[in-house]
Amino acid sequence: MKVLGINGSPRKNDNTSILIKTVFDELMKEGIEIELIQLSENKIEGCRACRACHKNRNKQCVITDDFFNECLEKMIASDGIILGSPVYSAGVTSQMKALIDRASMVLAGNKGLLKYKVGASVVAARRGGAISAFDTLNNFMYSKEMILAGSSYWNMVYGNAIGEVEQDHEGIENMKNLGQNMAWILKRIYNN
Repeated sequence: MKVLGINGSPRKNDNTSILIKTVFDELMKEGIEIELIQLSENKIEGCRACRACHKNRNKQCVITDDFFNECLEKMIASDGIILGSPVYSAGVTSQMKALIDRASMVLAGNKGLLKYKVGASVVAARRGGAISAFDTLNNFMYSKEMILAGSSYWNMVYGNAIGEVEQDHEGIENMKNLGQNMAWILKRIYNN
């Protein structure tokens, strides 16, 4: 079993990365393989809404000079996906929005590619906007027929400066619980 984590932050080792890695720690305890993609290191253009992916039905976008197609291949090949974003203007970052917009378009023309994969979203917030960002990530996964793992509270942790989320003890415990719940679901699906 493998879980792909995608950090939508423009900063590589930021608070969102800390949250994803906290979930990863719990998954690794259960023997689940993990991989982290940092969108800060990979260019992804926004969707052009050309709909060529609907005509081609080849599981790819016709824009080929960026990281999107490789990222989508990794998403399709994984058993679980964690999407993470800091809050920017009460939503997800432009990097994450470009990824989910293009993935939505390609997947609309190639239905079922993420069906039954286990998903989770995590959000790092300074103060407000976390629910809106959380909803955006979850709505993407719901619309792709994924099974979402939950925790004891919404998957958002508060902190501003890098590392500050670790001081939100309730939020970090929630991330650990999310990892445990995600592992439980994955094992029930893929060990049968």
